[in-house]
Amino acid sequence: MATDYDSPRKTDEDINEDSLQELQARRGDKGTGTIDVDPDEVAEGMELPGADLSGEELAVRVLPRQADEFTCSRCFLVHHRSQLAEQRNGGLICKECV
Repeated sequence: MATDYDSPRKTDEDINEDSLQELQARRGDKGTGTIDVDPDEVAEGMELPGADLSGEELAVRVLPRQADEFTCSRCFLVHHRSQLAEQRNGGLICKECV
């Protein structure tokens, strides 16, 4: 809704003089409060799973496992030795998987 900034504004006295019935009538006139959303506009900003990423390049530098790290035998993530919880059947297990 457009606002006319040149129209006279209500003063504090005018606002206090509004009756309860007028305020309730104005509140009921505003509608349900729903927003019309165009599904086509919403879908334009979404990327679908399985999108064609063949033209994309990743710039990630992969480092080999360091001497103070281990690979968890359950989650297969590389963790620092401080995350080592136990060793079972020759496999190292992190604190998150215990």
